[in-house]
Parts: sequence; structure tokens; C-alpha cells
Amino acid sequence: MPPAASPQPSSPHRPHPAHRLGVLCALAAGAWLGAAEAPTKLVNSGLSPYAVSLCMVAGVFLARWTIPTLAQGTRQVFADLARNRHLIPIAILAGMLWAVANTLTVFAIRDVGLAIAFPIWNTNTLIGIFWGRLLFGELKGASPRNVAKVVLGASAIVAAAILLGFSTLHGSGPHATRAASGIFAALGASLLWGTMYVPYRKAYLSGMNPLSFVTIFTIGELATVLLLALTLDPAGAAAVLHSPRVRPMLFWLFLGGFVWVIGDIFQQYATKYLGIGRAIPLSNTNQLWGLAWGALVFGELAHADLLHRTYVVAGSVVMILGALAVSTAIATEREHASTHAALHRECDRYSLDRDLVLAAYLGVPPTSSTAANSTRAKSSSRSWWDLLIVATALAVFIGLGLEARIPSLPLSLHWTAALTTLLVLTAATAAYRLWSQTRFE
Repeated sequence: MPPAASPQPSSPHRPHPAHRLGVLCALAAGAWLGAAEAPTKLVNSGLSPYAVSLCMVAGVFLARWTIPTLAQGTRQVFADLARNRHLIPIAILAGMLWAVANTLTVFAIRDVGLAIAFPIWNTNTLIGIFWGRLLFGELKGASPRNVAKVVLGASAIVAAAILLGFSTLHGSGPHATRAASGIFAALGASLLWGTMYVPYRKAYLSGMNPLSFVTIFTIGELATVLLLALTLDPAGAAAVLHSPRVRPMLFWLFLGGFVWVIGDIFQQYATKYLGIGRAIPLSNTNQLWGLAWGALVFGELAHADLLHRTYVVAGSVVMILGALAVSTAIATEREHASTHAALHRECDRYSLDRDLVLAAYLGVPPTSSTAANSTRAKSSSRSWWDLLIVATALAVFIGLGLEARIPSLPLSLHWTAALTTLLVLTAATAAYRLWSQTRFE
């Protein structure tokens, strides 16, 4: 791991290096999270929302083991989990919240469309700000300017959500007849996804690596969505496993889950370095990407009238301005002191090594020789089963890809190629910065 300089004081005019890294990760997360929902358009091909969610989460499970294995190896993941056993139950709980929220998003997309559902469930910004302030002291000691940015930005997000909901209820789009159920589903996803960040933040204040957290997180995801599918839609679950008609769709849904995980990992790092209240709104730029995929690739707004399009565009702009206002409220030293106080409380509560936890939280090498030697030993060890995990994931994707067919949905291949290229560039940039600054710590 490269040497790291001591943290420098931050100010509204000179962001802390961790703030810049967190912002970059959050923007990359927005791009990938926005793209991940595009395959759920397959619900229009006859698959139930539960079946779609089950397929996506299966891809998520595959990715959440493969990517951490490639980045740091399973030995380091298991060592991290052993050191933070107290976080395993809440990581599983977070995965359960995610799975239910993800299922709700499929209903929302089916009933109101991707371009509308995205900004509504992105009101999880407000939920995240509330939990961050209540549980972790975020914004405690913030300057009046920062508080104003957060409050006004959050208010703008709420106003944008109302505007977008109104445009759906009174618009002439193809989903208007089921708008109410779609809006409620999107709002439910917002509540669950906003609350889901509490375990994230608690894990990173305990020094846990994001790659380790998402590995155990996925157990709760897969178990919950499987239970939902088997209980509420057994026919759909059976179709996923046995129907020849469904098999050509599995590749795209697994791919959607894989893309989601890449975005979520960047979002995990953003939460670690920015906190809940700042990471959520900035990663919620996925609304723009969702709008791009919905409108440009799937033509969701092609038949909308001028008023409907005006509501959608205005609501999107207001929501993004609100998110940017919140995310540009750069934490000062007084806010960092509140964060460090929360970190010390976690260390005292669970008898953790403060030096190791602080180093892991900052993404720098530990200062004590014992902790440093432990970190080097873990990072240098690889196992034969690491190769097996990666090979299994590759085999699954190749097998599904051989049976894949392009869905019978109207879509633009040119826009698909353009947006995919932008995705690759954002991921490469953010991953390089994470590796060069923190070695994915």
C-alpha cells in the first residue's frame, strides 16, 4: 500500500482529498446504478416483478463474490469479517432491505416507467440525511452555509418528486392508468434504501472494508428475494428455473445485477468517505442516467405530450440541483470531529483497535507496526478457491450468454453503445483513483 500523507484541514475552499475521492466514487455510482435498472424493462415481456428481481439478485450474488475476490482475495475478506463479527447480522439485514426495495422498483418501473420511477425513489436522500444526523452526528458543527445547502437541497428534492409524481398522474403516457401503485412502490423503495445506509455507515466507522461488507450483505439479499418469489409468486420462480421461454432473458437480468453491484461498490466507498447525507444525493445522479436510458434507449417519452415532457425535465433539473447543493456542502474540521467521535464510540463499544480502525476508515496504512504487519500479511495471501470463484462466475455468464437473445422491445442500439462507453470510462477513472490512493481500502 502506498504511503499516505496525514490528513490536511478541510475548508469550503479546499476539499479534503477523501472528499474528492468520495465525490468521484458517488458520480461513478450514479452512472452504474442508473444503467442497472434498464434490464428490468423485461417486465414488459411477461415476467413478473418477483421473477425479474430474483434473476437480478442472482446476478448480484455472483458479482458480490467475484469483484471482491478479484480486488483483494477471499482470505482478506474473511479476515475482515472475523474481526468485525458484530457487523455480520446488520450486513445481512441491510441486504434484506435492499432486496425488498429492489423488488418494489420493478413494480414501479412496470407501472410508471423508468424515467419517472427513478426520481421518485431517489427521495431516499431525505431518509439518509435524517438517519445520518440522528445516529452519526452528521452536520453537527456544520457551518450555516452547509446547513442551508443541505436543507434547501433536500427541499428541492422533495419538490421535484412531487412534480414528477403529478406529471405521471395527469400525463398521457402509456403507464398513467397504474400510476398510483407505481408511485407508492417507488416511495417504498425510497424509504428502505434510505434506511439501508445505516448499516453501511456503521460498518465503515468500525473499519470494515466495503468489499468485505458487500460480500456478506448479499446473503440477506438472495435469501429475501428467494423467499419473496417462492411465497408470493411460485409460478414465476418456477418459470425462471424451468421455462425455455425465460432462459434467453436470464443473461440480461444477471448482467443487470452485475452492473448494479459495480455501482453499489462505488456507492459504498462514497458513503465511507462522504457520509450518508452527502453520498446519497450525489450518487442519486443516477436519476439522470435512468432518464437517459429510459428516454434515449427505450423511447419512454416518445409519445408524451409537451406538458408531460416539461414536467419530467423540470422535475429532473430541480432534483439534480438539490442533490448537488447537498453534496457540495464540504465537511469542516468541526464536522470531522463529530465523525471521529462516532468512530471512537464504535471502537469502545466493540473493543476495536483504534489505530487500525482509523487507518481503515481514512484509507491509509496503520501507524502501529503490529497492525501494519497484519495488513501486509492479509493483502499478500491468495487462495486457489479465488480462481475457482472467478472461473465459476465466468462460466455462468458464458453459459447464459450462449442462450441470450435481444429482447423484443423497442430500443436504440446506437444510444446503448454510447451510454455503455461512458459507463466504462467512469468506472475506469474511479477504480484507478481508488487503487492509487487507498488500494481499495
